[in-house]
Amino acid sequence: MIESAIAGLTPHLSKIKIPTSSDKVYKDECVYSFDSPDSETGLYVCLQTFIGVGKDFVLRHFKRTGSAVYLHLLRDRIEKENKQGDGPERKVTKLAIGIEGGFEPDKKDIVTTETLSIVVLPEFISIPWPCDKLPLVVVQSVEGVLAASSALKMAELESVAGTWDGEARSVSRHAANLLQIDNGVKIPPNGWKCEECELDSNLWLNLTDGKILCGRRFFDGTGGNEHALQHYKKTGYPLAVKLGTITKEGKGDVYSYEEDDMVEDPYLIQHLAHFGINIMNLEKTEKSMAELELALNTNYKEWSGTEDGKSVSGPGLTGLANMGNSCYLNSVVQIIFSIPDFIKKYYENADAVFDNAPVDPAVDFNVQMAKLATGLISGKYAQSDNSDQPERKIIPPVTPIMFKNVIGRGHPDFSTKNQQDAHEFFLHLLTFVQRNSRGSLDPTECFKLQVEDRFECGATGKVKYTRRTEYCLPLSIPLSQEQLAAVKAQSMNKDSKDFTRPHIDLNACLSSFLQTELVEQFYSTAIQDKTTAKKTTRLATFPDYLMIHLKKFCLNDNWIPIKLDVSVDMPNEVDFKMLGRHQRPPGEELLPEPVGPIAPPVLDQAVINGLVEQGFPLEAAKKAAYFTKGGGIEMAVNWLMEHIADQDLNDPFVVPGAEPVIKEFIPDEEGLMMLTSMGFTRAQATKALKATGNNVERAGDWIFSHADELDKVDDVEHPPVAGETFRDGSSTYRLIGVISHMGPSSMVGHYICHVLKDGQWVIFNDEKVAFSENIPKNLGYLYLYQRV
Repeated sequence: MIESAIAGLTPHLSKIKIPTSSDKVYKDECVYSFDSPDSETGLYVCLQTFIGVGKDFVLRHFKRTGSAVYLHLLRDRIEKENKQGDGPERKVTKLAIGIEGGFEPDKKDIVTTETLSIVVLPEFISIPWPCDKLPLVVVQSVEGVLAASSALKMAELESVAGTWDGEARSVSRHAANLLQIDNGVKIPPNGWKCEECELDSNLWLNLTDGKILCGRRFFDGTGGNEHALQHYKKTGYPLAVKLGTITKEGKGDVYSYEEDDMVEDPYLIQHLAHFGINIMNLEKTEKSMAELELALNTNYKEWSGTEDGKSVSGPGLTGLANMGNSCYLNSVVQIIFSIPDFIKKYYENADAVFDNAPVDPAVDFNVQMAKLATGLISGKYAQSDNSDQPERKIIPPVTPIMFKNVIGRGHPDFSTKNQQDAHEFFLHLLTFVQRNSRGSLDPTECFKLQVEDRFECGATGKVKYTRRTEYCLPLSIPLSQEQLAAVKAQSMNKDSKDFTRPHIDLNACLSSFLQTELVEQFYSTAIQDKTTAKKTTRLATFPDYLMIHLKKFCLNDNWIPIKLDVSVDMPNEVDFKMLGRHQRPPGEELLPEPVGPIAPPVLDQAVINGLVEQGFPLEAAKKAAYFTKGGGIEMAVNWLMEHIADQDLNDPFVVPGAEPVIKEFIPDEEGLMMLTSMGFTRAQATKALKATGNNVERAGDWIFSHADELDKVDDVEHPPVAGETFRDGSSTYRLIGVISHMGPSSMVGHYICHVLKDGQWVIFNDEKVAFSENIPKNLGYLYLYQRV
């Protein structure tokens, strides 16, 4: 039997490869689905491409590549009830949820059985592994696959390098040749205080000159007064070690100010000895940075138990495992894949996406989106609650590692395992979808809205209208000075018993959006000089889905990120008619077109450079320098702090008043003749040409794909931007999704989301999915409304 199986293997030996260190080996999970060695049918790893595929995709991969030989990995993990009792309570040692050492219940006994075999397609001929009759190239290939580092784990290591968890910190480039001054400083073994403010905790020893200074403030307001950071800015001495974290093994928290990261210092023992420190006399007494961040977040793990609804599973009711602070990603993804446009693009058309996959599907955005959509919507990977069974097979939850690696690659924030802002990730995801939807259905169109800004020149009263495209409606939260002071004080003192959460009505937020804003240094084409202008903003279109972003995150008086702990009434149904487009008053006169190009403003480059060095984006720095009129870097920083939540803060800088004016659309006469000769009315042809920028060929396609919009009456006074289309309709919406956040700032805490499915609210708390009985509608951060 074995001999005949090996005979069937022989014709394919020339295609079998032995993996090298440069090959990516996908042996943890299918690149097209969430099948893994722990799945019922296991995982097949191609011995030519080293791509791992599940049973549903292995024949597809064979037909596409001609690769016939696979290593089949099948693993049974059975969780059994621990008869010996639970033992001592397991301590949480990591911030991450659902990973070793993180927030999770104590594990039961797990019995693992692994079965390996060589499978030859298309007949699925199976040869057990190990087998002494196998050809040498097959043996070497399989051994190479088993010994290779998983491609997924390699990608994860790249993403966590230098993050708070500290398991993959890079060696500092300053460590080997660190300057250490012979200034006679000797550090005692205890009794340390900051040399500037007398603080006796969170102290950092500069490894160049031996200065002991306090560290930065933490998110909750505790910590230090940042004297160690200020010392670096004065001296440029790059490395400091946190006193109290040093162990007898020569380990400790070392920070590189120049590299702006926690780092490894392999020479720490020698560097400490320079100041008379014998590590054998030191005991670890202070929390490391990872432990401190863990302590700040431990209180928020209770969110997993806030819902008392029944656990559910099935199609569209599949949770996502938390990959260490990825709850922001999980919540946004669950919201996105509840929308028909995204379901159609990535679930209903998944086979077409898979058929057109590149050589390495694991790094293709569309493939990973289709994989994620299929995993969530099909119900195949929905976890049923069988925790009460004495023995149960462990089926891994949907863990979107490949998706996160693709969408986070190269991004300074989303490539890490640190907590991120859900609103920023939502916009980041939409950008990726748009970029990968050229020439095909773009589901982000359902969010796209047109915003109209009206400027009234302070010198002449003449006006100008500009349009811009947005995908989210940001709403400020109006608070009185007393309320704001109380909220900021509460963010610094979570144990305060006197704090009453401010209660805000949505209408107050909408009224704040409608308020007139005074724009300084507006360039008026009527006087060809700068003046002030009044600016008002309205919505020119109402999209199919309106994502509302409550601007809850800000900075306190010490520039520490905090969240406004307020309650905002968000109704189930709301009419946003009050936000509708500007109504032009009789006799209104438009500002004239500029005569020639407007001379660019002279900006203080020293201020811009200083802001960029502090970490502010270049375009934001230009705006700050412009609007503070050369008032210096401190005034510019204050301006940025006041505008940190502006939606367009990082957009390319344009002098106010120099934006292009909305022009009346003039259709191409030849295009009109051609389209009307096809039987369309002049109004319909004009609408199609307007939507496509007078491109006749595109106009024809547009007509057939927008038949339901052809006879809608256009707003002549407010024409859309040429070449760009917007879905528009009623201003009445109903609430269908909420993303909520618990924690003192966007970088700390936990996100969950609620989605309305078939008239029933469902909570998605990472991999936990349940009917929701208590929706925190008044405490949300992002709200998804669907046009009625």
